Amino acid sequence: MPPAAGTIRDSKPCAIATAQLLRRVVGAFRVSHVAQLIERVQQVGRLLVAAQPRELAIGNIVRRILGVIRDEAEENRNDQGVPCSDAGGRGRPDTSDLDRSEGIGNLSTDGPTEHRPQPTSQPSYVAGTNTPITTTSLFSLLSHPSSRLASPSETPGIDPRLRQTSGSIHAKSTLQDAQDLRAEVIEGIQEIVDELNQADDQMAGYAQDYIHSNETILTHTPSTTLQKFLVKAAAKRKFTVIYAETSSDYHHPHQASSASMIRSTSESDVEAGSDQFKKALTAASVTVVVVPFSAIFALMSRVDKVLLGTHAVLADGGLVAAAGAKAITKAAKVHRTPVVVLSAIYNLSPVYPFDTHALIEYGGPSQINAYGDGAVIGKMYLENPLFDFVQPDLVDLYITNLFVLPASSSKL
Repeated sequence: MPPAAGTIRDSKPCAIATAQLLRRVVGAFRVSHVAQLIERVQQVGRLLVAAQPRELAIGNIVRRILGVIRDEAEENRNDQGVPCSDAGGRGRPDTSDLDRSEGIGNLSTDGPTEHRPQPTSQPSYVAGTNTPITTTSLFSLLSHPSSRLASPSETPGIDPRLRQTSGSIHAKSTLQDAQDLRAEVIEGIQEIVDELNQADDQMAGYAQDYIHSNETILTHTPSTTLQKFLVKAAAKRKFTVIYAETSSDYHHPHQASSASMIRSTSESDVEAGSDQFKKALTAASVTVVVVPFSAIFALMSRVDKVLLGTHAVLADGGLVAAAGAKAITKAAKVHRTPVVVLSAIYNLSPVYPFDTHALIEYGGPSQINAYGDGAVIGKMYLENPLFDFVQPDLVDLYITNLFVLPASSSKL
């Protein structure tokens, strides 16, 4: 069913809202240990993903923030001189019990999850003696600090008053480390928010490298990302854009919404988004030709390049895009027209499409056929898919805000 008024739509607004919410969670959480902070972020992340399981960008941002927490914790341990086991301090600590495969990584996929063995403490012996020495991994330090560190009462030959003073100093040091960790994590989350806000402009920086003069570009959704990309290319290139106009369906505001937009869906919103997209291109001296969606196959032979936005890019290189993208990419493959997809990093998801139907969201049938036609409604079953799943072999190139990736090597 279509979302209610006031719902945040589209992958970018959802990604920004997720990062901002988790930043508040981290700021309000009383951090005493990194494992507790990771667990708290995972709990909130599960709730967010369950609220909108088809918005894969939510899970992607939660994974990134969990990675920020682990990275900052690892840097703090390295600064304090805590050695890492097995890899001699060279590798990343294995936190498999809190890993993304246990928390957020498997929330949106029905596929099997790989479980890695949990590292344990390996005893070694001093040369010439039978006294065992326990080598503690960084994972164990993060998970069970109280059981791995010797308490003052276990150290023989120390005055109890000195033990009490030492314990007080250690508690203050631990509290200060936790506060420093929280500040570093909040700073890392803010960097993610800044990256999300700059993603469209960064992708637009590649525009003049991949759009050439006198080309004919085909697109079909009024996307802010596509708009900035084409306007940037129009600064030094003269080209034509063929805009394939689809039915007035409510998935269009998804593509046209801005980062902070929260609004309901109506036909006037659809028309406003489409008109704004075309006016922006016309103002940049781009020739815009509006055609019905049914004419894309006939016009594909005259098209030099297909440019599409995306809702999510999956682990096999396939993508979830607005309804109509699959028909366009199949027509482009028949005519051997290259297909270029614009996708920011927050849209790259490790979810594998075991069940592609579970990734597709459906809208109300009243957008296709009015309920006033009661005689017709009772004799047919209507489906109104808002998205299409496009196989990886139908895409030629992915342009992200950090790199350009051929579809043949786009498996995550």
